[in-house]
Amino acid sequence: FKLSKMIGTVLQDADGQFVGLTVGEDIAFALENDNVPTAEMHSRVKKVAQMVEMHNLLTSSPYELSGGQKQRTSLAGVMIDDVEILLFDEPLANLDPATGKTAIEIIDDIHQKSLKTVVIIEHRLEDVLHKSIDRVIVINDGRIVADMSVHELVSSTVLSENGIREPLYITALKYAGVNITSDMQPGYITTLQTEFSRKALTTWYNAIPSDTRRNDNPSILKVEHVFFSYDGTRKILDDITFDICEGEMISIVGRNGAGKSTLVKHAIGLLKPTNGRVLVEGNDTKNMSVAQIAHTLGFVFQSPTHMLYAPTVREELEFGPKNLEFEEVEIKKLVAASVSTVNLKNFEEYPPLGLSFGQQKRTTIAAVLAMQSKIMIMDEPTAGQDYSNYTHFMDAMCRPVNGSKSLVAANFAATLFITHDLDLAVTYANRILLFGDKHIVADGRPEDVLKDFDLLT
Repeated sequence: FKLSKMIGTVLQDADGQFVGLTVGEDIAFALENDNVPTAEMHSRVKKVAQMVEMHNLLTSSPYELSGGQKQRTSLAGVMIDDVEILLFDEPLANLDPATGKTAIEIIDDIHQKSLKTVVIIEHRLEDVLHKSIDRVIVINDGRIVADMSVHELVSSTVLSENGIREPLYITALKYAGVNITSDMQPGYITTLQTEFSRKALTTWYNAIPSDTRRNDNPSILKVEHVFFSYDGTRKILDDITFDICEGEMISIVGRNGAGKSTLVKHAIGLLKPTNGRVLVEGNDTKNMSVAQIAHTLGFVFQSPTHMLYAPTVREELEFGPKNLEFEEVEIKKLVAASVSTVNLKNFEEYPPLGLSFGQQKRTTIAAVLAMQSKIMIMDEPTAGQDYSNYTHFMDAMCRPVNGSKSLVAANFAATLFITHDLDLAVTYANRILLFGDKHIVADGRPEDVLKDFDLLT
């Protein structure tokens, strides 16, 4: 309790931090405990809620929010108290790029105005570097392996040696054959001295061939003119139509609350369209149970605690195949292969809910992998994952088809993943669905969709 008056913490799992019945109550919790007068409390709650763009949702339940909205509510709950140290445990994990940028700006603004000490634990290093920071501390195997400035760090081999993703522009410079030194001030894209590397970058960029192949495989999941509303009045999905063919690796991107998770819940039958229809292998999901759909489509939820219940990781992974009536020998093989794919060997007898958030997430991915569904859908697969871990399971799930370079999930006819990590989308997807407000505003190759800055904004 004494430490809580000095250190404000935003937890990695937002659900574990909520105490109020509404967003407003949750933000006000610390003020209520400090006996702050009601009028002042309301004023301070509104001010902080506006800073994190939650002022229009003050009467909503925290548990009904999207992952990014939950994160912002947690952030507001900590910011409202006047503590000396602010500790953020992966504050960007569930935020879209624009909101993540705003979150870093908010944190930086608090730091500049209050001179409070700020500590950020984060895998998305490049997003944190939107604003200047004093030091980066790199930890591996329980030890500090580096403590240096950003310029020194990104021009060294520390990040790659410790399985951490370097900023994407640094990777591009390396592909172009540029030798990166701290004199180039490479720590931030805004300070990077490019005059010595411009020619190399241009030569490399112009040499990249354009991929013009088309996917003419049969459709496996079809969404036709889907409309949906939870309350019958406010539309969440508004005339959504698209087709998924065999062999596709699709990334669904869009801001928090745009309707991405609601859309994929229609595919697995948890929600039924208000109007329109969803066809899985030609069958209307309105006429199918969730269990029937699970034979074709496996789904990894955004929050792992929504999926985990078994006493051990092994039993968690065995549950799906047993219900799908797989043979015992086959189940053992599938569990072993899934555990290896997500890098959880030697954790088979651990209780899933006793694992870290990242390990819990990988357990849920392994559980769906073991079911051998035809279509794999993952909601924020890299949340809580370091670069080394997520590339391990993403690479293991992807393989060339018939000698081509197009990626498709191994053992799956098609794979979809919802992500705010555009680097992940660029690296693995061969098609991107860009969600606007309730609509799909773009559908195409990553290099086509993601180069339209106005559309992204």
